[in-house]
Amino acid sequence: MSDLRSIVIIGAGECGICAALTLRDEGYTGEIALIHGEAVEPYEKPPLSKPGPDGISIKPISGTDRILRENIAVYHDQRVTEIDRTIKSVVLTNGEMISYDRLLLATGARPRALMIDGREIQQARLFRDFSDAKAFFDILAPDYRLTIIGGGFIGLELAAAARQRQVQTTLIESAPRLLGRAVPEALAARIEARHREEQVQFHIGQSISSISPTRKVTLADGTEIMSDIILAGIGSMPNMDLAEQCGLTIDNGIAVDACFRTSDPAIFAAGDCCSFPHALYGMKRMRLESWRAAQEQGAHAARAIIGSTGTYQSVPWFWSDQYDLTLQIAGLPSEGVTIVKRMLDDKSEILFHLDVEGRLVGASGLSRGNKIAKDIRLAEMLIAKRSHPDHQALADPKFNLKSLLNA
Repeated sequence: MSDLRSIVIIGAGECGICAALTLRDEGYTGEIALIHGEAVEPYEKPPLSKPGPDGISIKPISGTDRILRENIAVYHDQRVTEIDRTIKSVVLTNGEMISYDRLLLATGARPRALMIDGREIQQARLFRDFSDAKAFFDILAPDYRLTIIGGGFIGLELAAAARQRQVQTTLIESAPRLLGRAVPEALAARIEARHREEQVQFHIGQSISSISPTRKVTLADGTEIMSDIILAGIGSMPNMDLAEQCGLTIDNGIAVDACFRTSDPAIFAAGDCCSFPHALYGMKRMRLESWRAAQEQGAHAARAIIGSTGTYQSVPWFWSDQYDLTLQIAGLPSEGVTIVKRMLDDKSEILFHLDVEGRLVGASGLSRGNKIAKDIRLAEMLIAKRSHPDHQALADPKFNLKSLLNA
């Protein structure tokens, strides 16, 4: 650590903020420059799709009040235009050059633009940041006609928020079902049914043939949907332009090792922008987009920057709130081949996902309220221990899962 005098972090989201504060917590006393591309203070992204009765407001990232006290220089409303690996420096939009001994890319991801016939559809809004969220919710009004393209988490959360504002909401998903990549079919079906109770109109398994300048959406089967607002929530892309420009290895994001080091030993990457080998899943390379993963990876990368050689093994975790439903997912359900169901009550269920050897690799739960939280947390701990739990114990709601941790 003694030879490190300057560390630059590009990105002041959860990952970048956590990395900066972890460096100080671990005793690093050198210079830290935090490049923040927005004029407002660093803020949490998840609340943007879940506004309160008064609309959107900024929720500062936990710990931002410490930044100035910890002598961390924040460059607000500045972006990095170039990384020069030869002289170890970055160039900002205002022309300023900052040198580094170590560089952390925490650049996150951006929503994928809607393309039809190779052309970006400008009528389809994207939901990226505070300004997008504010513009979207400021214009929503009762009886407006909102069309959401994409049946993933962001599309469904915004559909729920819109219906709570009495907005006429239609959702189009080209895949055969909602939440196809991340959520088991049984839970996705319950979430869809809850949206239908709230009168969301669905077109599932339908592609879009055209969108007119007046926001008329025409589906492949000829159905026409008139819209006042169109929003595209069709996935995201890692922000890796800087990494590509300076010649770093790319593989579904900025490729890093288990310590979040890129192909350049002086440059690290963490959070939504990177892909990494996960020790819990046979070093399978993956890219995670979640609030907690951004924090944990930022902290892990910070420790690696100052000399730690520990391997990243944190269990993936994600949640989504829609109406009165809470969804939580721990681990990677897609890695499982066997499902064991645990019904806590008639509205609350957890699915445990086990691999071919009976090892618990994921857990997904859905309830009204937060009744699943305790068992999902225990499942997360069992996943971390590479546990092979008894199926009957998992299925029995009266059985205390905590006892399996000592097995």
